[in-house]
Amino acid sequence: MLTHSAQQSISPLRRRMLEDMSMRGLREDTQRDYIRFVQSFAAFLGRSPETATAEDIRRFQVDQAESGVQPPTINCSVSALRFFFTVTLDRPELSRRFVLVRYRYIEEARTIEHPVKTMIRPPKADCLKSPHSRHWGLMS
Repeated sequence: MLTHSAQQSISPLRRRMLEDMSMRGLREDTQRDYIRFVQSFAAFLGRSPETATAEDIRRFQVDQAESGVQPPTINCSVSALRFFFTVTLDRPELSRRFVLVRYRYIEEARTIEHPVKTMIRPPKADCLKSPHSRHWGLMS
C-alpha cells in the first residue's frame, strides 16, 4: 500500500491507525476518509488528537453544526473518530462523547409548495436493480 519512503514520512500515530484499519479489513477508501476526518479534528484542535478532552470533542461537534456541515458528513466523522479513540488510542470513554446526528430529509420536503418529487433526485438506472428500489416507487 505505501512505499518504504512514504512509510518513513508518516507519524507513528497515523501508522498505528492505518495498521489498525488494515488489520480489521477496512477498505482503502474508508481508510483514506477516516484519516481525513482525524486530520480535520487535529486541525480544529491545533494540536495532536491524542491530547483531546471531552470538552474538545463537544466544541468540535458544535463547530461542525454551526458551520453547516451536513448530517451525513458529521456522522461519517463520528464513525472515524470513534474508531480512532476506541481502537487506535484505547480511550473508549472519549469515543462515547461523539453524538450521531438524526436527520430526515423526506419528511421535511413534504409540503404543498415543494412536493417530494422536486426535492429528491430520481434514481440512476442501475439503482433500479437494487433491493431498495421499491422505495423509489413511492415517490414517483
